Amino acid sequence: MPGKTKWALIALLPISVGLFLLIPRNVPQPVEEQPPERETPLAPGYFADVTPGSGIDFVHRNGEEAELATILESLGGGVALIDFDGDGLQDVFLTGGGYFDGPDKKGIKGHPCKLYKNLGSFKFRDATVEAGLDRLESGAPWFYTHGAAVADYDNDGWPDLLVTGYGRLALFRNVPADGNRRRFVDVTRSAGLTDSLWSTSAGWGDFDGDGFPDLYVCHYVNWSWANNPPCKDYRDQTRPDVCAPKVFEGQPHLLYRNNGNGTFADVSAGAGLQVPRPADSYSKLAHLSPAAQARLERAVREKDYGKGLGVLVTDLDDDGRPDIYVANDTSGNFVYLNRGHGRFEQMGSECGAARDALGRATGSMGVDAADYNGTGRLSLFVANYQNETHALYRNEGRGQFVHASQVSGITSLGLNFVGFGTGFLDFDLDGHEDLVISNGHVVHYPPPPADVKQIPVLLRNTRRPDQKKHEVRFENVSPKAGPYFQVRHMGRGIALGDLDNRGRTDVVLNPTNAPVAVLRNQYETDHHWLGIQLIGRPYRDAVGARLELQLADGEKLVRAVKGGGSYLSSGDRRTLFGLGSRAKIDRLTVRWPSGKSQSWEGLAADRYWTLTEGEEKAHTTPNPGH
Repeated sequence: MPGKTKWALIALLPISVGLFLLIPRNVPQPVEEQPPERETPLAPGYFADVTPGSGIDFVHRNGEEAELATILESLGGGVALIDFDGDGLQDVFLTGGGYFDGPDKKGIKGHPCKLYKNLGSFKFRDATVEAGLDRLESGAPWFYTHGAAVADYDNDGWPDLLVTGYGRLALFRNVPADGNRRRFVDVTRSAGLTDSLWSTSAGWGDFDGDGFPDLYVCHYVNWSWANNPPCKDYRDQTRPDVCAPKVFEGQPHLLYRNNGNGTFADVSAGAGLQVPRPADSYSKLAHLSPAAQARLERAVREKDYGKGLGVLVTDLDDDGRPDIYVANDTSGNFVYLNRGHGRFEQMGSECGAARDALGRATGSMGVDAADYNGTGRLSLFVANYQNETHALYRNEGRGQFVHASQVSGITSLGLNFVGFGTGFLDFDLDGHEDLVISNGHVVHYPPPPADVKQIPVLLRNTRRPDQKKHEVRFENVSPKAGPYFQVRHMGRGIALGDLDNRGRTDVVLNPTNAPVAVLRNQYETDHHWLGIQLIGRPYRDAVGARLELQLADGEKLVRAVKGGGSYLSSGDRRTLFGLGSRAKIDRLTVRWPSGKSQSWEGLAADRYWTLTEGEEKAHTTPNPGH
């Protein structure tokens, strides 16, 4: 295809590729877990790498030492921030990857995943074994893992954990343990999540409005040892390299309905997802328009199931229902608009958020959404492959998006970078959402000028009060972001969250074959902030909720509760507003997924508040992070 970068060959033919602050529960903390005081000053820059001495010592490994150059090795791993023990601090879960075993190196095995308990002040302790995450059900070892997604799937007030990877899923329920502690139990089999495909990112949301979070799982391609063609570096046919995803067929994504009793049912076909199904069954999808049915039939005939790498769950068209956005690798991205009762219509092309500005499918990986330009609508950002444009899809309303990368100043980023984990964050607390991107190549011999290892990128939102909404631009401030932003890695998953409850968004990165990095936000500012933890009833996670903050000077800030996002990762579910120099707010209005709206007035700045659906009183607690 014209304009694409060659990166691997089969039989000499070039292949082209686009690829809460929760109210702390009464959980006593042992004396030995009190964090020590910080001993050394932080390095200059907006973010400081505080991993050394933090207690986190972890590397996601992909098995490249076997020198097999499989596409399995290219995806990497993710991060989940999860307050598993309810002490008000975000703990860190990391997926381990895997390796190839046996005399023929055909045994696909998993490296252990790890859970690090947050002790406060950026000190952590390995809690994997005591939390029950060292093994799977019946003592089985870990499989080759990629992603993690957090949700309170049983609405008991405790976050549960889903892990994705090659050939299976693992669902862990958060249950009581001895001494008022918490631990996880593998309930995958009893829950009915016997997914044998290659799963990547996953997103939770109450898609049918019954009060229980349902599960969308992305799947990648049909690679196996039986389907492992020999691919080469296009410049040197003697060097094996990773095959392009276009060599393989995509695997269908699946939607699991939460039955409310601890079990799940695959409802993908009836929900309108692009999945294999008998040709005569399309007539049963009466909720779809004739045009939508025709598109669905054509997509299935062409096996356009998507090669899913990233997924985001939130309300994209402002109708009060959670929608699904899927970042697909080398095929059009999906925009599943929720038509009610758990039924979706795939409107990616019609919405304008499926391809690049020239109508070409891209190698899409990471995804997030935010009201970056102050319109009150959530726009989409998608991290793409080298020589492609990272996509900023500006939300024009009524479910319509415009590719706005060029006017926003981010077009050139895609020339040398392969973007993966990404997310919006207001790192300087000025009220405008900025962007961070983790980068790294997928092949051993990338085309110049790109490198295998790449630096992460931090983009500042330069929005001004007098600026037109469609003219908002981003500025690359990576040189000022700190030493970690000057070092190259095979970047993959990242998660964003406030690790010490200071009202600053920190960053955790899980690169491939390199140590995990914990970056403390140390941006110097007198700006104020407001943190919100929502508790819905009955749907506690409240994914899809809309928060509108009315400030004293008349400006409005809009945020949303999101499921999934980034790449293979799950961030802090709390919502953080930067207030700039404003120390007061007038009113915060929340539209819950149930459709009900509530407002709170007089919330003090520079602290976290817990707001519960149906309750008038807001609650705040002392900061447990210091």
